[in-house]
Amino acid sequence: MHIVVCIKQTPDPEMAPSQFRVDEEAGTAIPWPGSSLVPSPFDEQAVEAALRIRDTLGEARITLVCLGPEQARATLKAGLALGADQGVLLSDAAFEGGDGATTAVVLARAIAKLAPFDLILAGRQAADTDAGVVGCGVAELLDLAAVTLAKDVAVEDGGARVVRALADGTETVEAPLPLVVTVSHELGAPRHASLRETMRAAKKPIEAWSASDLDLQPAEVGRAGARCVVERLFVPASDVTCEFVEGATARDQAAALVERLRAAEVL
Repeated sequence: MHIVVCIKQTPDPEMAPSQFRVDEEAGTAIPWPGSSLVPSPFDEQAVEAALRIRDTLGEARITLVCLGPEQARATLKAGLALGADQGVLLSDAAFEGGDGATTAVVLARAIAKLAPFDLILAGRQAADTDAGVVGCGVAELLDLAAVTLAKDVAVEDGGARVVRALADGTETVEAPLPLVVTVSHELGAPRHASLRETMRAAKKPIEAWSASDLDLQPAEVGRAGARCVVERLFVPASDVTCEFVEGATARDQAAALVERLRAAEVL
């Protein structure tokens, strides 16, 4: 059993909003000095899903694939410390400035190079863009079925049984392998890295592949191949004001509040 997990490095979703800056002319976010980059939380749950499958089967090889600059190697190492077996870093200047479509192109080409594989896992969406299109894009390019929003994934009898999280309940889907599955947060919290696996991670292999290694032309990927055009990126202005309603007693304050709401035509 060979499981490939697509992961991404993103700005820490828990950082304070005051640390977020935007270059409106360039239409890009500006990294805050000293801000941390972390694995996208949904992708961590995809890694956890792969580890649970291996725990159940007793044996499986888990390969992590990450598209990003050299510093994204840290995200691969974090996944290896959780128990994955090997990592592949897709790093090239030609990949910069891409969108979900070009990301899917690069990932699909890399996964094809890793064949044979049985299962491809990814987070339901990335923590920075929240687009949620890359997993299905990879499935389309590899001509595979895709099951989204998984809260549980089990492999048995040459196929997969996936429990999907829906707005009003769950849905169980069975599909043959190979298959693409996007994992949702309903899977549950990922495990923490053990000291043993952290020490072993230092010896686990991480390969680095460029556009030429994947036989991709610069026009196909990155900013040159992107289909999404950002017209404007900005931080909305906040003009909220706070006014305290005076009154000698709680009843007086309530009456004054009602009058204000009526004057504002809220009531």
